[in-house]
Amino acid sequence: MAAYSHYLGATVTVHYRLGDILLSASGAFVGDSGRSIFLEQHLEQRGRRNYFRWEIPYGHIHSIETKNGSEQELASDSMERPRQARANAAAAGATDSRSAGRVILPLSGPSETV
Repeated sequence: MAAYSHYLGATVTVHYRLGDILLSASGAFVGDSGRSIFLEQHLEQRGRRNYFRWEIPYGHIHSIETKNGSEQELASDSMERPRQARANAAAAGATDSRSAGRVILPLSGPSETV
């Protein structure tokens, strides 16, 4: 019998034990085999879509916490802000690209030590 099947489809944070270390993993709860649970997390890095999948045996689970809807919205908003900042920075760099090659920075000589 699957003990954690009521979490299917929910976004959860699982704290689990790996030897003497307590680790955590966050993602969508996608499976429960009766011996292990399965989490999955999708993300985009450098224009490529990647995903991570965890299999955590029952004996290693310390606790499971669910995220409610408002926390999920906050997490998606926090992921969107860096994208907007990068887009704004790229646009600013594109408008000032003509003067980018003309910037000369002063170089200081070697420091004298006593």
